[in-house]
Amino acid sequence: MLSEERREKIIALLKERQEPITGSELSKLFEVSRQVIVQDIALIRAQGYHVLATTNGYVIPGTLKKAGKLKTVLCKHGGYDEMEEELKIMVDMGARVVDVMIDHPIYGRIRRPLMICSRIDVEDFMENVRRDKAEPLSALTGGEHMHTLEISNDRAYRRMIEILSEKGYFVKEV
Repeated sequence: MLSEERREKIIALLKERQEPITGSELSKLFEVSRQVIVQDIALIRAQGYHVLATTNGYVIPGTLKKAGKLKTVLCKHGGYDEMEEELKIMVDMGARVVDVMIDHPIYGRIRRPLMICSRIDVEDFMENVRRDKAEPLSALTGGEHMHTLEISNDRAYRRMIEILSEKGYFVKEV
């Protein structure tokens, strides 16, 4: 298979797929190395496709199931346990946590994709964070951070805000 044909098939797969796909899955599917897939994704992006590399794999935003309204919330919390609880509250209320971002006083807005939509995703994410002893972005801003949330139910969103507020995590909608 020619590399151009492989990239076309990757684009088609990302467009039709209802969940992220990892570089390892793509490399097995197309019988190439992960490095080749990384290069393909870079070239696909250069063609103008908005491909996100998330903790769960590659996605083209807007192609995933559960598409809904986007809301941005400003939250604040401390360590790993609070971060895990915040994410679980969000996904339990049906939200997809699209990303996390901070407004840094020197570097400006820093945003990283997450695409967390289930407790399993939260557990996998937190396992990686704890294993690597990774500091969250919010460590740079005293715990303050924002999440873009994809919601499909306004009632569940309002209930999520209530629970986050009760826990002291919710600051405001942005």
